[in-house]
Amino acid sequence: MAGTQVPGTPMPTSGVPGTDDAPGAHGDTAAGPPPDGRTAAGTGEGPRARRWCRGTRLLVAATGVWALLLVLHVLLAGRWWLWLLVEAVPPLTLVAVPLLLLALAPLARPVRRWLAPVLVLLLLAGAHLAGFGPVLSGGPGTTAGGTPVKVFAWSTDYWQMDDDKQDFYAFLRGRDADVYLLQEYLYWEGDEPVRIDDTARLREEFPGYHISVEGELITLSRLPVVAEHHRRVPDTGTAWYREGSKAQRTDIRVGARTVSFYNVHMPVPFQVGDNPLSGRFYRFLQDQYDWRDRELDALRSDLAENPNPALLTGDFNSPWTGSLLDPAPGTRTHSPGSGVLPARSWPVSDYPLPRLWRLDWLFTTEDLAVPGYRFGGGGDFSDHAAQEIRLVVPDPTASGHPKETR
Repeated sequence: MAGTQVPGTPMPTSGVPGTDDAPGAHGDTAAGPPPDGRTAAGTGEGPRARRWCRGTRLLVAATGVWALLLVLHVLLAGRWWLWLLVEAVPPLTLVAVPLLLLALAPLARPVRRWLAPVLVLLLLAGAHLAGFGPVLSGGPGTTAGGTPVKVFAWSTDYWQMDDDKQDFYAFLRGRDADVYLLQEYLYWEGDEPVRIDDTARLREEFPGYHISVEGELITLSRLPVVAEHHRRVPDTGTAWYREGSKAQRTDIRVGARTVSFYNVHMPVPFQVGDNPLSGRFYRFLQDQYDWRDRELDALRSDLAENPNPALLTGDFNSPWTGSLLDPAPGTRTHSPGSGVLPARSWPVSDYPLPRLWRLDWLFTTEDLAVPGYRFGGGGDFSDHAAQEIRLVVPDPTASGHPKETR
């Protein structure tokens, strides 16, 4: 009957039942996808998920690469000679890179919700390794019944080789330290160290001080010296420098106790100015790594067998000392200042570089206290800042140690 719709037949839109112009006829999807972009139910088809833009892909890739590098740095620092090149990177880099990526994360809209937390974790890990954050006390700030000792440690940059000798010695005298732990007591010509002997001038400038020299390391003490522990080396060529100890130990009487002072200067990882594309550069790199490894092993072994409380300080030539490179297990690391920024001691002169590295470190064992510690001057004569340390050695009875008699 005309005008009657047959059940199951689409409602005509052009006056002709079942015409192809009807929307959805024969499964046609010309009406478009659902507004939320999801695939129509039951069809198994639909628009593909929006692809990441090139910038998002680059940001995700950069985050993955940085996370891998950070893990490798933790695993390889101090364990593989070629990684010395990465160890030379300023620790600030571990904070700067994730900060930069974090600033770009909002632009990567499809992934920013999970990318930002990952970058925050990388930032926190890098800041911890680089020494950012409040300085934690490495021991008691003061000690009742203790003996104070003023210590001055400094890498002198080839012992006033290019400086005015009068000003150089005036600077040293002005520190008025009980114990001086000085490195680079030598001159340098070309690729060779030159041994020097300035004993006469030292006795004139520091009357009453005991002078102890081992290779390029020199310790001056106006406190009684109990023992010197010098490594035996051949008296030929440059053996005094290349085979001598890089951690000079001097046992000094402080009050009623004997304290071991270690004057440390670890080998440089590479020479600034060498061509990194030459074989000589990489041979030198591996030799220096092996040398540093031997000296650190010798230091750890000596310290493990040493019954005295000890202070270790000097130029360790690595910004990762105390975190990824442990020179002396069981010691406490001390840092100058109380801010959130890490301390920096190099370079303070000679190089067109900002002061971004800390190469000079301080460690103590047992109950030795360090109520005062700062980097104080030295830039007029050296590329290293000097370390001014106030040490307190507890009396044996006050510290729980039996009364010493040696």
